[in-house]
Amino acid sequence: MSSAPSTETVRPAARGESPLRVVVAPDSFKGSLSAIDVAHAVATGVRTVVPDAHVVELPMADGGEGTLDTLLAVWGVAAREVPTVDAIGRPRTARYGVSADGRVGVVELAEASGLPQVSDVALQPLHAHTLGTGAAAAAVLDAGVEEVILCLGGSASTDGGAGILTGLGARLLDASGEQVPDGGEGLAQVARLDLAGLHPRARAVRWRLAVDVTNPLHGERGAAHVFGPQKGAKDADVTFLDDALRRWEGVLSRETGASVGELPGAGAAGGVPAGLVAVVGAELEPGARLVAEAIGLPEEIGQADLVVTGEGSFDSQSVHGKVADAIGALAAEAPGRPPVVVLAGRVLLPADQTRAAGISAAFSIAPGPIALDDLLDRTASRLTDLAATVTSLVLAARG
Repeated sequence: MSSAPSTETVRPAARGESPLRVVVAPDSFKGSLSAIDVAHAVATGVRTVVPDAHVVELPMADGGEGTLDTLLAVWGVAAREVPTVDAIGRPRTARYGVSADGRVGVVELAEASGLPQVSDVALQPLHAHTLGTGAAAAAVLDAGVEEVILCLGGSASTDGGAGILTGLGARLLDASGEQVPDGGEGLAQVARLDLAGLHPRARAVRWRLAVDVTNPLHGERGAAHVFGPQKGAKDADVTFLDDALRRWEGVLSRETGASVGELPGAGAAGGVPAGLVAVVGAELEPGARLVAEAIGLPEEIGQADLVVTGEGSFDSQSVHGKVADAIGALAAEAPGRPPVVVLAGRVLLPADQTRAAGISAAFSIAPGPIALDDLLDRTASRLTDLAATVTSLVLAARG
């Protein structure tokens, strides 16, 4: 389900007929401008050329860190807060969001269980967990939403989603019937999953997990081997965690009948999808596409004459599941197939690959050789100037 963008936030006050309908849907320029600020700078440039243009500002994200703020801005709602814990159990307050119509909730795993929150101490790869994210998810369910979007970027743990399930009321038990410790350490002891206390609405809502990897739960390409070292895991820890995730897979299979070990994407965020797919039927989706649907972007693109997106670096990664890739695909699916233009700090993708991704053209905001610090200081003004130039070109092409 999606929630339409707030009219106060993204639409001009006057709605009359316009000679040009432009959708502005950029990602952030990391280290420089948020997606919200980028969208505003581009919209300003469009209106410089066409003052009465119908410009819809829909800042985007790829489902990782920063997605919560983007959705809150587009929905025009304030963040809500819940007391919880970080990835090593210390008290923390986490934010979450609920759409203006109350139907969609969003939880960003990094808010409670992310690496930045535990960067002040030595990493604890065996003990870190997602329990705090489970508490935030429970708060979203208590708010009465029909759909939960869980953004998985920035995880500090490798617990297979067990912590989230624990936060939702499940219990992981060992062979003696005792609850196992939190984190990957506990997965090595788990023998049974007790779902009697699971939140009453956990299986009544749609769960959508924003992922940007296709790694399986375990094995050489699994969560422990590929992502564990980023979370402090040494060689012995990686082996331990991989074995623990295999054990967890077996318990999930026995208790729920689900087969998640080889599921593409199950290894994201330390294996979080594995537990949620098995227990609550969560769906894995490319993050940028999920965000686009949540803010009503497909409908807006379907009415547009021009779509402008942007990001700090437009390169080969941009057309593999990132924001520009999702927008190019949506425009190609739209009845009018509006042109898509990328504005970026730097453009490294060849023109033929750009067009193959459904993008008409990509332009750098750099006016020529320039120091990075100077470019960062002028990002907003350069975006505005470049957007005005692109708008003029589009008008000229339309005659």
